[in-house]
Amino acid sequence: VQLQASGGGLVQAGGSLRLSCTVSGRTFSMYAMGWFRQAPGKEREFAAGISWNGKTGYADSVKGRFSISRDNAKNTVYLQMNSLKPEDTAVYYCALRSSALVNYYGSTPEEYNYWGQGTLVTVSS
Repeated sequence: VQLQASGGGLVQAGGSLRLSCTVSGRTFSMYAMGWFRQAPGKEREFAAGISWNGKTGYADSVKGRFSISRDNAKNTVYLQMNSLKPEDTAVYYCALRSSALVNYYGSTPEEYNYWGQGTLVTVSS
C-alpha cells in the first residue's frame, strides 16, 4: 500500500490550501482515511477523518475551517484548509485505516496502519 500526499506549501494567514493524498495497492473505497499533523517539537495529532461511507470528523482546532472529502474514482482523499492560521503550520500526513467497512474513521495514530510521507504546510503571519 502506498500513500502519496501533495499540496503543501507556504501561505499567508487567512489563506487556503488543498492537500491531496492518492492511495494505491488497496481497494480505496473500503477504508477510512485520516489527516494528521505534526508541528515541530509536538506529537502527531488528528486533524480530520472520513469513513468508508463518508462520515467525517474534525479536531476542535480545525472545525469550521477544514473540510475532508474523498473521490473513490480517483483513490484520493482531500483536505481543504481555509482561514489558515500560523498555528496550523505543521507536516501533514495522510493515513489509511485497514479495517474495512468500519463506520468510524478513527482519531488516534494507533488506529491507522499506512501512512503517507507528509507534506509541509507553513502559514506566515
